[in-house]
Amino acid sequence: MLQVTIDNHTIEVPEGTTILQAARMIGGSIVPPAMCYFSKLKGTGGKCRTCLVRVAKSSEKDARPMPKLVASCSTPVQHGMVVENTTSQEVLDTRKSIVEFLLINHPLDCPVCDQAGECDLQNLSYEHGLENTRYEEGRREFPQVDIGENIKLHMNRCILCYRCVYAVNQLTNGRVHGVLYRGDASEISTFIQNSIDNEFSGNVIDVCPVGALTDRTFRFRSRVWFTKPMDAHRDCKTCSGKAVVWMTGNDISRVTARKDQFNEVEEFICNECRFDHKNTTDWVIEGPRKIDKTSVISANHYEKIKQAAIINPVKKIIEKQAEK
Repeated sequence: MLQVTIDNHTIEVPEGTTILQAARMIGGSIVPPAMCYFSKLKGTGGKCRTCLVRVAKSSEKDARPMPKLVASCSTPVQHGMVVENTTSQEVLDTRKSIVEFLLINHPLDCPVCDQAGECDLQNLSYEHGLENTRYEEGRREFPQVDIGENIKLHMNRCILCYRCVYAVNQLTNGRVHGVLYRGDASEISTFIQNSIDNEFSGNVIDVCPVGALTDRTFRFRSRVWFTKPMDAHRDCKTCSGKAVVWMTGNDISRVTARKDQFNEVEEFICNECRFDHKNTTDWVIEGPRKIDKTSVISANHYEKIKQAAIINPVKKIIEKQAEK
């Protein structure tokens, strides 16, 4: 076991553990944000740079600090390592610059985006973003494309985290989309206008940290905070059948995979469960999904609010006159 200290919290972790994984074991506010890293997908991480941290002490044998900030998602822990995240002003300033860079081309269309309310970039910009933009040049613009029967691609919102590429590459046999071109012209697209139609393609919607890939069956139907996420399951031959059904009243608006506290999918689900079963009779409803209290989705859904006593002003006046 290796001993590492992160923001004055010491923990022992197995060899091969990265700084980000160690921070997640500790939990709380010291966990660096991650927009591209996805623990269930191999090869992810090291692209968005939002998880940069400062290594103040390299190891027990080498007390020197690392010369530059490092990506916590891809840097393995060394015994005796000392890491600074929220305790380093350099890290916080750099993270603010990275968020500003991610928002250079990202449109401010949160009011009409289906990802609003559960967007990692929204949370990141709220914590580390600037109030005003300093960018004067025009933003990149791409037409909206249907890359599948049920998937809408908004390339304007994409931050090129590569999650969707890794997801389809590792979950299916025939990947037909990827990153085309280079530099600021890079974009996610399908090869020769192919469509993504394999049975696990819908998972690109769940792994996308922004609103670049959205569910066409849920498009503009409702805001997530107006729906109630419920754990549900069904007998499925293709996947585990465990999902979250988002209900509006007694109707199911959409179906997604279950996610953990780091907004990562616990078990990937198939397209049949996601798109073809929108009736409550198709599912066994287990109960309300546990949502972080700080999330707008959990507002008024899971806590019984005591109603204030209703005061009838006319009745009060009559009672006072009767007393006199």
